[in-house]
Amino acid sequence: MHEFTDDAGQRLAARFEADRPHLAAVAHRLLGSAAEADDALQEAWLRARQADTTAVTNLTGWLTTVVTWVCLNLLRARRNRRETFLDVPDAGYEPRTGAAADAADPAREALLADEVGVALLVVLDTLSPAERVAFVLHDMFAVPFDDIAPLIEKTPAATRQLASRARRRVQGRAPAPTADAGRRRRAVEAFLAATRGGDFTALVALLDPDVVLHADALVVPTPEPVTVRGAEPVARGAMAAMARARFTGPALLDGRIGLVMAPSGRARLLLDFAFGADGQIVRIDVVAEPERLRATEIAVADTGR
Repeated sequence: MHEFTDDAGQRLAARFEADRPHLAAVAHRLLGSAAEADDALQEAWLRARQADTTAVTNLTGWLTTVVTWVCLNLLRARRNRRETFLDVPDAGYEPRTGAAADAADPAREALLADEVGVALLVVLDTLSPAERVAFVLHDMFAVPFDDIAPLIEKTPAATRQLASRARRRVQGRAPAPTADAGRRRRAVEAFLAATRGGDFTALVALLDPDVVLHADALVVPTPEPVTVRGAEPVARGAMAAMARARFTGPALLDGRIGLVMAPSGRARLLLDFAFGADGQIVRIDVVAEPERLRATEIAVADTGR
């Protein structure tokens, strides 16, 4: 780290290190990737150390602003790249390159995704940069709209509207009322836990003996869609997907409880479940086709709803 000779510089360095967990949390929620958040913090530090902070009284707030500016620029560049390649089938997924790829730690990425919520990161990825900044800073870090507005070049009232619009996207449509909604959610969560833990017996117990799994051609990938029948074959297939399960979390899929797999916060795979009268899983549809991914409303599965 740069060695400062003046008191303001030393104060800035100390504050940055003390605030690093907070700044990293802001960057991760804005960008959806731990590795990209690390890069953003490095860039923010390079910018901050070149500024005159002698008159800054709230260094934490000022540093949060610098990190947000860096993340906002990255979000805008990311959005521009996607718009340029709209005709590319897999344009929704951009493998990291360079320093971010070298720094990527799958276990850390998965841990942070669990901490924030995979579904929330997926929904955030669908927002415009301004919507994402307004929602994350206000709803997740309690930053006043008056402070957010200058960052996205909006009025406080317009910033409030952006956050409200983002909040509606996060919540999605209200799930259809069912008498066994709680049981279905617990079954989906148990399916994920058993897959992550490699618990074959627990998986089989969740599945109807005649369960059918249908996966589109891009899931594996294969030339044709794949259909698997029977509890044990389906459970063995789930065991083979343990690595994917690290980046998977519960979500509402068009109002129904399901699972979304999203490395770096970008939806790559959906698991849509159907249940029998006894609560066992009778069908699993696994979706990877980009058009079907885009056509599905993904929202946060709120236990309070």
